Amino acid sequence: MLSADSMVKGADMNIFRHEMKSNRKSLLIWSISMALLVISGMGKYTAYTAGGDSNDIFDKMPHTIKALFGFASFDVKTLGGFYAFLFTYIAMTLAIHAVLLGNSIVAKEERDKTTEFLMVKPVSRRTILTAKFLSAGINLLILNAVTLVSSLLIAASYDGGNEITGIIIWLLISMLILQVVFLSFGTLLASIKKKTKATGSIASGIFIAAYFIAKITDLTDRLNFLNILSPFKYFSYPEIIEGKGLNIFIVILTLLLSIFLILGTYKFYTKRDLTV
Repeated sequence: MLSADSMVKGADMNIFRHEMKSNRKSLLIWSISMALLVISGMGKYTAYTAGGDSNDIFDKMPHTIKALFGFASFDVKTLGGFYAFLFTYIAMTLAIHAVLLGNSIVAKEERDKTTEFLMVKPVSRRTILTAKFLSAGINLLILNAVTLVSSLLIAASYDGGNEITGIIIWLLISMLILQVVFLSFGTLLASIKKKTKATGSIASGIFIAAYFIAKITDLTDRLNFLNILSPFKYFSYPEIIEGKGLNIFIVILTLLLSIFLILGTYKFYTKRDLTV
């Protein structure tokens, strides 16, 4: 297993700084986008819960429609339920960022024809990959933190906002774990595939498939066995809303999955032929 200390010691700081600098503009754009998503999304809470016809519309919607829009299990007329509804879209955005980032940190030198930058370094590929993972992990933490702070600040502007602080924190913790899973999927895919230009599309396809499976299992309990194929279904958001926190067993299994994917990335990346 890879500890944080071993990753820091095993990383090349020049490559790490290069990765942080190359992702700086992208991270800024994603961070602003996430803050705006949270602010604009929560801004609709008052309109959706104003009473009268809007409440009747939510009550009369069939389960199928509620499931497709992501609030079949939540009471969107409450602040916590509405944030959980918005969180399904937050999770989608953070997940697609993570899988594309994972794909990019492995494939971008070959894709951009800058492999020489790595090949002239007197360091091993394992050291290079460790620096890339460390940089990507910090990117995930920053984007997740921006989303968390934005969510807490906008929620605090509503009556009862402080009451859902715990819910928001647990939801974003669960999402951070899933970000690592999606990042790992992206890196493993890029390290296996020889045609790096195609890996971005494939990584996006994996994300879409995972989200599609999550929606299918929301529609019917008969297909719940498919949940293992979708990280979006690893954690029970209704249980988090109820104040039960995260299932520690699922957390451990999810982290083990991430470690397995990361180790797979190291295995394939250190053996692949890098094209100049």
